[in-house]
Formats: sequence, C-alpha cells, structure tokens
Amino acid sequence: MTPNSLASELDRLKKIDSPLMGYPQKLHRVVDVEKPPPFKHRTIPVTHSKPPKKRNCCCKFMCCTILLLVLVLAIIGTTAGVLYLLFQPKLPKYSVDQLKISDLRLNSDTSLDAQFDVKIAANNPNEKIGIYYEKQSHISVWYSSTKLCQGSLPVFYQGHQNMTKLNVGLTGHTQYGSTLMGTLQEQQQTGRIPLELKVDVPVRIKLGKWKVRKVRIMGRCSLMVDSLSANNVINIKTSNCSFRLKL
Repeated sequence: MTPNSLASELDRLKKIDSPLMGYPQKLHRVVDVEKPPPFKHRTIPVTHSKPPKKRNCCCKFMCCTILLLVLVLAIIGTTAGVLYLLFQPKLPKYSVDQLKISDLRLNSDTSLDAQFDVKIAANNPNEKIGIYYEKQSHISVWYSSTKLCQGSLPVFYQGHQNMTKLNVGLTGHTQYGSTLMGTLQEQQQTGRIPLELKVDVPVRIKLGKWKVRKVRIMGRCSLMVDSLSANNVINIKTSNCSFRLKL
C-alpha cells in the first residue's frame, strides 16, 4: 500500500467513527464565571436614648397645673352662672334731682371757695340683692378740668327694690380762681353752664344672707345748669348719667 492510499484510508475511518459525521461542528467559547463572594451583613449597634426624667416631671407638672386651672375656671363659671340665674342682678341707678349753691365767692388772694348741696336719688331695682354703702366714698363737681368741690356719701344699707334720697354737702377751695370766676360769669350770661359730677363709691353686695366682697360703683353725670348764683336753687336743664361696676 502506497503512502497516499494509507492516508486516504485513515481519513475514511475517522469519518465513520465521528457521531456527527457529515455535519460541520461548531465550537463554543466557554467562559468561566466566578461566583460573587457571599454578602456579609454589617451589624450596626443601636443605642436607645432614654429621655431625661427631669423633662418628664416638668411636662407632668405643667399638664396638672393647666388641668387644675381649667377645673377652677369651670367651677367659678358654673357658680357665677347659677348665682346670676338665681338672683338676676341689676346695676343700681342714680340721678341728680337738685343742685343748690350755698357759696361761690372769690377771695382777696384770688382763690375761689365753693359750697354745693346736691340731692341724689339712688334706686336699687333688685328683688334679692341689698347694697351696703361703705366708707371712703368720693363725689365731686367739676367745671371743665377744674374741681370746684367734693364730699362723700353717707354710710348706709339699701334694701331690696328701694329708692333712697341722699342730701350731700360738697365744699372746695381752688387757687387762682380769678380766671375761673371770669369764665363762669361769661358762661352764666348764656344760661348754659356745663358741670360734671363724678362718683366713686365702695359697696358690698348682699346676696340673700351672704355678704360678698367689696366692689366699687363708678359714675359720671354730665349736667347743664342755667346759673351758678349763690343761695339759689339751680335749674338743671339736662342730665346724662352713666355708671359701671369695678371689681
């Protein structure tokens, strides 16, 4: 056998032994993929901070204080509402019935002396409330911004639904009265002299059998009179009074 025939025979035998005889074979590239390293969980330490006890105590104290105040206000409001419905309080009414000038003269030192007599009507319209008029009351008569005279109301008790007439004497001494006297005389010629009566009276209220704390009755009366002649009853042309209760 020649060398060429021997090589041909070997090639024939290789084709017979191949399982994919007659088909072209494809080659695939194999790539080795390394597995990633296992993930390690990192442990982070957790610290739990405790709130300071002092702050908690302050918060509890504030909450208790506010709750106590709300409770006290609720009790006071409820009590006041019950008393109002039970007694139905009304503010007393006052009016100036008469004004008389006993003395109004200019002295040699240009000072001015004045003496007024005022008749005041005090009306208590309440059915279940009495009024105690206390000491240290003040009543005064003013012309413009100058106080002419002053005095005080008597101390007395006024019962339920009572009308009381009060005669109050007022006296005053004013420095530099010459200018004031001249202005009053000019006003007297017009027949319209504005005066103001101011009242400040401390009173105690009697609710049934209970005598409550002292309060003050504050008032003003704007008067328009026709004359300021001494020893004469003055004609009050207009009178406008307003009063309020000061706790």
